[in-house]
Amino acid sequence: MSLIKSISGIRGTIGGKINDNLTPIDTVKFAAAYGTWLKTNSGKEKCKVIIGRDARISGQMVSQLVSSTLQGLGIDVVDLGLSTTPTVEVMVPHFQADGGIILTASHNPKQWNALKLLNAKGEFVSGNDGAEILRIAEADEFNFAEVDDLGNYETFDDAIKIHIEQILALPLVNAKAIAEKKFKVVIDAVNSTGGISIPPLLDKLGVEYVKMYCDPTGHFPHNPEPLKEHLTDISKKVIEEKADFGIVVDPDVDRLAIISEDGEMFGEEYTLVAVADYVLGKVGSGTVSNLSSSRALRDIASKHNQTYAASAVGEVNVVEKMKEIGAKIGGEGNGGIIYPELHYGRDSLVGIALFLSHLAEQEKSVKEMRDAYPSYFMGKKKIELTPEINVDELLKKVEEKYQSEEISTVDGVKIDFEDQWVHLRKSNTEPIIRIYTEAPTQEKADALADRFISELSSFTN
Repeated sequence: MSLIKSISGIRGTIGGKINDNLTPIDTVKFAAAYGTWLKTNSGKEKCKVIIGRDARISGQMVSQLVSSTLQGLGIDVVDLGLSTTPTVEVMVPHFQADGGIILTASHNPKQWNALKLLNAKGEFVSGNDGAEILRIAEADEFNFAEVDDLGNYETFDDAIKIHIEQILALPLVNAKAIAEKKFKVVIDAVNSTGGISIPPLLDKLGVEYVKMYCDPTGHFPHNPEPLKEHLTDISKKVIEEKADFGIVVDPDVDRLAIISEDGEMFGEEYTLVAVADYVLGKVGSGTVSNLSSSRALRDIASKHNQTYAASAVGEVNVVEKMKEIGAKIGGEGNGGIIYPELHYGRDSLVGIALFLSHLAEQEKSVKEMRDAYPSYFMGKKKIELTPEINVDELLKKVEEKYQSEEISTVDGVKIDFEDQWVHLRKSNTEPIIRIYTEAPTQEKADALADRFISELSSFTN
């Protein structure tokens, strides 16, 4: 079974049986539930929805199913075609639309696709709204429009251009300083929509670039999750090209990883750390990341005499906490930059512009910048779930075993030891338990993860 229904959307593998995989029928059912909720929630006679997709192979098929279903409900559709998650998010308010759907399975392999659901602000729907959409889908509470009331369909090709213009207009994007530095970078866009969005942004900023895997065919040349073990090609290319650094994004361009000039990972966690350092140096503000993110962000907030807060994992939870404390920068440690001056969503494009601005204003290389930050190392591992594993029961056993330590159960179980921590949680996007660790060395972080994999395995035997 590879169909995951959650409050943030529906995700699954293409093909197979209804209710087990993301089949055309499941796609139509869930799009109909979202459209039905939107019509009720907006109170309007005529609603408008923005849709866009990454370049994965199933994208066009899924897009046609979704747009036709929405039209069948009497909803007008503006189709951005190949786009990025943050571009769809900024286009919802740009068009004064009532919602949006992004067709992407983010970092998942090519057999996966998903529907990510947005509200009228271009933000992910709330937990309560997501639960109501799931209820509508399960109850088949759909009422389709008669022939004279069908929705209209139109395409729009300039969304990425407008998104880039909005980024360049941000006061903290120092385009002049960036152009003067004459940076050279390498781009790995994993043959998805980063290949059609990052080059035009860099053109506007006067940055020279070498493209790798920038043809949006959807045939991912390597595992699309931007982790060190998947990025050997760009690491070599950065050194060969004598580039200042490398840029890596996932298929829908909401996660940003940087490769230093020596071919080493800057670290997904440190993308947010560096950008927050820049922003907090310009404006007074607290900052937010999730429970699975590095302690380094807390340290940077302290450096600027600002507060730090942690949320449950998930973009919607980070955004909620950012609004609560008025944070002007935040995000997730997977390379997700959220900069509310533009919009409340993870955005690699604005992350690139702010990172370049930070680098341009310093007399440091990317490696020197990384070395100046607090040194923490993270381990990110996972355990595949089988139907007989009761995750809640498993995590409860861990909590009981370590009850004498500092524990958070806001989202799974996080255990803070004196100089390291481990966070165990069930994934919302894959049938796995995620195991995040952080320690003073990579060896210790990996050893801590392996220790808990062993302990979890012993609990299931």
